[in-house]
Amino acid sequence: MSQARSLGSTISMTVFALVMTALLTGLGFWQLERRDEKHALIAALNARLAAEPVALPPSSDWPHLNRSDDEFRRVRFTATFENKPDAMIYTSSSAVRTDIKTPGAWAFLPARLESGEQVVVNAGFVPNEMQGRAEEDRAVAPLLTGKPETLTGYLRFPEHPGFLTAHENEPKRLWFIRDVPGIAASLNWGKIAPFYIDLETPVPAGAVPRPGALVPKLRDNHLQYAITWFGLALAVFGTFGFWLFGRRRA
Repeated sequence: MSQARSLGSTISMTVFALVMTALLTGLGFWQLERRDEKHALIAALNARLAAEPVALPPSSDWPHLNRSDDEFRRVRFTATFENKPDAMIYTSSSAVRTDIKTPGAWAFLPARLESGEQVVVNAGFVPNEMQGRAEEDRAVAPLLTGKPETLTGYLRFPEHPGFLTAHENEPKRLWFIRDVPGIAASLNWGKIAPFYIDLETPVPAGAVPRPGALVPKLRDNHLQYAITWFGLALAVFGTFGFWLFGRRRA
């Protein structure tokens, strides 16, 4: 009975060790695959950011645009900023703007294309002390000239609120996520493009809101993660080996 119990224990521990080693090794290889994907993404983003601006795709192509192929593509177009309520989206800093180091907000408002469609534009950063909501204090006032302007920026896609997303403050027109469709519906902007534009140029007088160039910095820790998983797999297998050696000696 004792030998049978010992054999059963050895088999159970062997199966457990092999399963855990295989699982941890698989996670290590998965991280290496993720590293290759991240490097390809970084290369694609750098290429898009360095490329010359292209014409904004016509509205017939908008349904085919997607985040993986078109995010951060530089575009140029002519549009007139609409004199409609603007939205402020809170930010504590920025992962894509190296010049933004203090809390503030992004100023979002719609612009009318020459073809008649509306595109929402992130006009730039507004410091906390300059986020006036009264008509005469609006940070976007310098943009509301009623005249068409040639704009250059980056094509971006909206975010979606999650369970932990802070609720917006509609009376103050303050949001905490770039939920552009939800903002447009709340502020009655009307029909808008399925993307928005992070403005690069022109820079308005006084530089508020302050647009600028984007420099995304994606974390690339996958090699460290892979080494960690491989190390854990080796530790599990080594521990099992010592245990099995001790059992056989006993």
